[in-house]
Amino acid sequence: MKTASRALGRAVRRTASATGAALARMRGRDAAEPGALTEVRAFGSNPGGLRMLLYAPAHTRAPGAPLIVLLHGCGQQATEFARTAGWFALADRLGVPLLLPEQRSENNRGRCFNWFRPDDARRGGGEALSIRQMVAETTRRLHTDPHRIFLVGLSAGGSMAAALLAGYPSRFAAGAIVAGLPVGAAGTTLQGLARMANAGAAPLPGGWAASVHEAAPPGYAGPWPRISIWHGALDRTVDPANAQSLALQWIDVHGLSPGTFHEVADGGAHRRAWGDPAAPLVETWIIEGMAHGFPIDARRAGCEQARWVLDAGIDGPAAMARFFGLDPHARIRVRHDPSPALEAQAG
Repeated sequence: MKTASRALGRAVRRTASATGAALARMRGRDAAEPGALTEVRAFGSNPGGLRMLLYAPAHTRAPGAPLIVLLHGCGQQATEFARTAGWFALADRLGVPLLLPEQRSENNRGRCFNWFRPDDARRGGGEALSIRQMVAETTRRLHTDPHRIFLVGLSAGGSMAAALLAGYPSRFAAGAIVAGLPVGAAGTTLQGLARMANAGAAPLPGGWAASVHEAAPPGYAGPWPRISIWHGALDRTVDPANAQSLALQWIDVHGLSPGTFHEVADGGAHRRAWGDPAAPLVETWIIEGMAHGFPIDARRAGCEQARWVLDAGIDGPAAMARFFGLDPHARIRVRHDPSPALEAQAG
């Protein structure tokens, strides 16, 4: 496993070097020019009945550009979430297209992705298959790199992202889950609400990992997506202990030791990383003082505090892009005077 981890680290560093060169070329142009947002209606059978939105920056690293798939939380619109959280600004700066699946109220009155329904979260069916079809259509249209597809999700979108990483592990290089729950945490609406309110005891070794292996294609043994896990310490909508369960799940999947990690604390942000520190397989960010929502630095251009988008004093999209290897030289700073992260009910 150490040999595999070192090999992965070298591969990520090679990708980062190429990415850095591409960014240098882009920064010589007007990379801030806004891109185009398009709704795509024909992308497959769409068994989950979702809406597909595609954001293509004016200057894209195509062909062969990476792709970020962004899953919103309950009560949010995909485009508003992408705009306020700074994803449009990041996409324009880095030349990375965004795929924005959007839930419909006909599927869920709260506009939540149905991560707790096996028929929707399982590989090969429902909303999971709809999103997989969107990814395939985006790759076909924009000629994006099928080996550099990254997944980001908030709350219900984060829990669905975890299910997708498990169900389609060869399709996603890495993911970032914000205020989400482990794969297999619930199989009904009531179970989902209960697990959100109380994560319960930490799983035994192998307990949560079994849910990932069951969700994956039969006989799949890796490689597995790298995963970045974020949670506000003051979250009263999704128990922050779910972040620990989610981390233990993927630490086990990757064959790592839970007790061997690299830790950094900067103000109110506490980060732990497992595996090669230069390219960790699993990392967690616990943000003190933050409630339920997506972390941004509201003083950064292109970011704006909004419903479940919270000024936590840290640029979440930039940190996630660095984890993905899309902006390897980004310096992540934690502001020590963030706005109060007010609690709001969402899922």
